[in-house]
Amino acid sequence: MSEPKTPTPTPAGDTYKGWVFKWTNYIKGYQRRWFVLSNGLLSYYRTQAEMGHTCRGTINLATATITVDDACNFVISNGGAQTYHLKASCEVERQRWITALELAKAKAARMQAESDDSGDDFSHSSAPVAPGQGGGSQNSEVQSALRTLGSKVEDLSTCNDLISKHGSALQRSLSELDSLRLTGEAGDKIRQVTERATLFRITSNAMINACRDFLNLAQAHSKRWQKALQAEREQRVRLEETLEQLAKQHNHLERAFRGASQANASADNKGAAGPGKGEASDEDDDNEFFDAMEEAPEFITVPADPQFHKRSSSNISGFNSEMCPDDQSLNEEPLAINPESPSQELVPLKKRRTRIADKPNYSLNLWSIMKNCIGKELSKIPMPVNFNEPISMLQRLSEDLEYHELLDKAAKCQSSLEQMCYVAAFSVSSYSTTVYRTGKPFNPLLGETYELDRRRESGYRSLCEQVSHHPPAAAHHVISDRGWTLRQEITVASKFRGKYLSIMPLGTIHAIFEKGNHHYTWKKVTTTVHNIIVGKLWIDQSGEIDVVNHTTGDRCHLKFAPYSYFSRDVARKVTGVVMDKDGKAHYVLSGTWDEKMEFSRVMQSSRGGENGTEGKQKTVYQTLKAREVWRRNPLPDGAETMYYFTALALTLNEPEEGMAPTDSRRRPDQRLMEEGRWEEANAEKQRLEEKQRSVRREREREAASQRTSSQSDETVDEDSLTDPSLKSKYSSFCLSLLHLHISISALIISMYCFLSAFLAISDNLFSLSGSPHDNYQALWFESCEDRITGEQIHLYKGGYWEAKDHGSWEGCPDIF
Repeated sequence: MSEPKTPTPTPAGDTYKGWVFKWTNYIKGYQRRWFVLSNGLLSYYRTQAEMGHTCRGTINLATATITVDDACNFVISNGGAQTYHLKASCEVERQRWITALELAKAKAARMQAESDDSGDDFSHSSAPVAPGQGGGSQNSEVQSALRTLGSKVEDLSTCNDLISKHGSALQRSLSELDSLRLTGEAGDKIRQVTERATLFRITSNAMINACRDFLNLAQAHSKRWQKALQAEREQRVRLEETLEQLAKQHNHLERAFRGASQANASADNKGAAGPGKGEASDEDDDNEFFDAMEEAPEFITVPADPQFHKRSSSNISGFNSEMCPDDQSLNEEPLAINPESPSQELVPLKKRRTRIADKPNYSLNLWSIMKNCIGKELSKIPMPVNFNEPISMLQRLSEDLEYHELLDKAAKCQSSLEQMCYVAAFSVSSYSTTVYRTGKPFNPLLGETYELDRRRESGYRSLCEQVSHHPPAAAHHVISDRGWTLRQEITVASKFRGKYLSIMPLGTIHAIFEKGNHHYTWKKVTTTVHNIIVGKLWIDQSGEIDVVNHTTGDRCHLKFAPYSYFSRDVARKVTGVVMDKDGKAHYVLSGTWDEKMEFSRVMQSSRGGENGTEGKQKTVYQTLKAREVWRRNPLPDGAETMYYFTALALTLNEPEEGMAPTDSRRRPDQRLMEEGRWEEANAEKQRLEEKQRSVRREREREAASQRTSSQSDETVDEDSLTDPSLKSKYSSFCLSLLHLHISISALIISMYCFLSAFLAISDNLFSLSGSPHDNYQALWFESCEDRITGEQIHLYKGGYWEAKDHGSWEGCPDIF
């Protein structure tokens, strides 16, 4: 087997990679593995493709021993349970690895011995010496440079020690050959080689001595340089403080001069004394306001650090995701600029709530639910709120905007490929709220709406409306002042498969950016609810997403790995590749849909590694260091008692002034459930369903009167059982319950049949089903054909926010 050529190791202890044969067991023998030597650690993988996610083993060389068996074999052991028996392809390759390992071991041992002292020196040197900012950062950079210089010199000294060691061994070998007293041409050759080896050793010793002298000189002058640097830093801090005092004095003098000028003007014009006094008071107020802003230390003493801006711009999603609204003090009111005010006055933002009533500890008794259904009409059997959470499906759709800052960042990207990374991360982030959320949202009534106005805080406005019953569909439209628009129309289909329930969202999500007119589309993956019959409910996401830029042809293929008990991969794993229109990979994304996502720039790709299950070679991507693009916000304190709501979800059902009459926050059964009054919520829920059915029947009669021949199709109402095919199943089950003498096993079988029959209609469990002959038209959205996908969708036609500004809701139906 031919081996790839491995580069010669550098004496600085840089990363060293290559293929080496490793002993596995007596059955397989030596197997080829990809070894990576970096930072004093030797790790190995089965293939190069595993470097990003699966490490098979690692040894710390600081405490390891390296022994050579023969021409190609060598052993690495840490004295414990880890021992690697390795074999190189040839003697030269083995010697390269031995040299690199010895260099790395010497460096690792030295760093381990000096770690405590180095840490103390670093913390002491980086401590701020004055209130001015920036000194600690520069001090740490200088200390880091000095340590790097010393480390490089010590690496060179270690390398020279190895040269001396190998040179001595070579000299001994040549002396042994010379002692054989060979004659003729062989003796001359040996003497010539001996002379050259002696010259090499003399030169190496001279280099070692020169390096040692340099090291001693650098160490002798190190303290002097540090003292000089400290004096310069203190002088700079004093100058900054002086400059700050001069700026304050200048400001006070300027204010005093203006006050004196206005006082003189007031004395000259006594008739205008009143207005003059008022103007002076206003100007004083303005000056005091700006003076307070100028006193902030960051405006004078904080210099712009280009390296910091570079880091922060590359990791802005991770930075934003770490901030939480709860970090702000409840006694402070954050200020924002009112965009509608021509004077740009500062207005306090509304304080959003951070808690709701704790979830009542009501046990769910399936038998009591079925017992209460006996004797009732099938169309009037409601599902209790025990299965719900106190928000509607429209509000759940609005939760996709929790990580809207990803779209804000994407709108500022210069590269469409990098923008694709942020859009792909946004598509993944919407699933992070589903980890612990096993409750079903309330099914919206036809015509129900929900608005999420965060224009002051985050720059966007969102509107959802339930636009259809058959099929059940909700339209969503978001517009942001930061250069992007998001719209979607989601229809839910589901299938019950015995032990689990598969929920398949149908519909396309669109994201449009003003800059470059980039138009992205993608669909949602399948959500699976496990342990429907027995056990604790848990949710998994699986499937594939194709995020497509229809403007440039760029594409990102994301794969959500389904959970497997036998898989070694990280649970809830997501991987993806960003490619241009020609199929060339530019970025690789990896992470989990419940925690974080990272992306790495692809420098080179090749076919290699082990063959896949279908006989195809896997593509190997050589990437730069991964950068975090998104991280999930932590849940609020006590989230387990509040339906595991996020900080945003806690505010979704908070009442506000000026809400539309059809807004989900006005829904009474949902409000009663949030307050913990579940029995009243069940009664109110049944009233709303009956009212919705009456409205639907009236609408069907109106539609029938306009047709020459009408055909009435009975459908399934929300949380109701009216399908004829299911009526017989349910009736037979109810009759079986009347025979109380049946055995326990037969009762369990009957319950399972009922639940299977009940969930078989889960395609319609998510909404009140209307008639296919309804002539209903949405209020704020209009039906049309999507020019991108060709689907029949509902687009926002405008008018909602204008109606809210004027408080005119005459066209809204009375659904509550």
